[in-house]
Amino acid sequence: MAQRPIAVLGECVADAFADALQPRPGELALRVLPGGGPANTAVALARLGAPTRFLGRISTDAFGALFRAHLAASGVDLSAAVAAPEPSTLAIATFDAHGQAQYSFHAEATADWQWTGAELAAARPEDAACLHTGSLALVRAPGDERIEEALLRARDGATVSIDPNVRPLLVDPAVYRARLPRWCALADILRLSSDDLELLMPGVTPERACDAWHLAGVRLVVITLGSRGALASLDGVRVLVPAPRIEVVDTIGAGDSFTAGLLHRLSLAGRLGGRLEQLTVDEVADACQYAARVAAFTCSVAGPNPPWAHQLESVSAAAQ
Repeated sequence: MAQRPIAVLGECVADAFADALQPRPGELALRVLPGGGPANTAVALARLGAPTRFLGRISTDAFGALFRAHLAASGVDLSAAVAAPEPSTLAIATFDAHGQAQYSFHAEATADWQWTGAELAAARPEDAACLHTGSLALVRAPGDERIEEALLRARDGATVSIDPNVRPLLVDPAVYRARLPRWCALADILRLSSDDLELLMPGVTPERACDAWHLAGVRLVVITLGSRGALASLDGVRVLVPAPRIEVVDTIGAGDSFTAGLLHRLSLAGRLGGRLEQLTVDEVADACQYAARVAAFTCSVAGPNPPWAHQLESVSAAAQ
C-alpha cells in the first residue's frame, strides 16, 4: 500500500533580496528566490523523501512560474495546485547583523488568499496522512475561514499541523491571538518559534504556553528557540533538544525546515494519520533532533534552501 502523502496548504511568496553587486549607480537590483512558509515546508519535506502534495493558489505570472519550477524540481506533487489569475505575493527582505531577516510585504489581492470552497474541496486535503498549514494563509481573507473549514473536515482521517508564523508587519498579532483558540481545537501539532510566542503571549514562558495550548486541545506543542534548540511538550511531558553547532549564514526558512523534519520523522514512525494516540516522548525527542539537523543545514546556506536527505550527514558530523 502506497504511503499517504503529507499535504501542505498555504502560500508561495517571491522573496526579493537586494543584490550586493549593483549594476549601475541609481539602480536597485533584486535577486528573487521562491519562498513563503508553507511552500518552504513542502520543498523541505519532499527533499527529505516524504511524499508531499502542495495545496496552493499559484499565480500564472512570472513569479508563479518560478514557484512551480522550484516545487516540482524538489519533488513536490502539484496536481492539486490552482492556476490563479491574481498576481503573486512579494516580500522584500533585509538582514540585521545576526543574519535575521526583516520583511516588507506586497500582498494585497494576491493569489494566495483567494481560495473558494470549490477549490479546496477539489484539492481533497482529507486524503493526506497529515495536513499542515499556517502563516498568512490562516489570517488573510477571504480564504482564511475556508481553510479552517477544510482543517475541520480533514481531521476525520488526517493529523492536523499548524505553524502560526506570525507576520506583524502584515497582520496585527491580535488577530492571531483571537484565532489561536480555534486553531488549538483543530490542531494535533502546534509548531512555533520563540518570536511567535512573544507576539502571541507576551511575557509567558514556553512551559506555561505549552500547558495553555494543551488545555485548548493540542497534543504536541514544539517551540523552536533558535540557537538554544527546541522545547517539545507531549500532553505536558517535556523534552528539550539542543541545536547543532553551525556557522549561520541566515535564518530564512529555518522554522519551515524544522517543521518539515518533524513531520517527516513522525511519518516514518507511522504516527501520522490520526490523533497521535500512540506517540511517545522518545519518538518526539527523536523527531525533534532530526528536525534540528534539518533546520541547522538550512541556516548554514543562503536563502530558504533546505537539504536533501543525503546532505544531513554533514550536519551530523559537525554536531559531534
